[in-house]
Amino acid sequence: MISSLYSLIFFTGWTIILVLVVAGFRVAQVLAGKKKSNEFPAWTQHGSDFYWRIHRAHVNCIESLPVFAVLVLIALDIGYQSHLFDVLSMIVCGGRVLQTTAHLSGGGEWNVNVRFTGFLIQYACFAYMLVILLQSVY
Repeated sequence: MISSLYSLIFFTGWTIILVLVVAGFRVAQVLAGKKKSNEFPAWTQHGSDFYWRIHRAHVNCIESLPVFAVLVLIALDIGYQSHLFDVLSMIVCGGRVLQTTAHLSGGGEWNVNVRFTGFLIQYACFAYMLVILLQSVY
């Protein structure tokens, strides 16, 4: 179970790093007088392509983090421990890093395919982790 918690902490840290980069970009734009603080509308690209990819990678983390957290915290709450569950949680982190790295590397077809593979890895692990937890309580 410790590995699962470390994986959750890693995933959370990864998400925080991405939001700090996004916030750093925005603060720099405001302090440089290039933008006003209210000129970053949601869902509208308001920066370079690379900045927008960082922004979207962060949003993707935010979408997945609650699912991962619920699975790990339920396992902790019910006292469930298994090597397989821990390995799956580490694979989730690898999938997350793959998805983010592919997101940041560009928007070409290959990048999108790799990014989607990272997404699928995460959600396949989430589904497997859910099945494991459901089997452990029944």
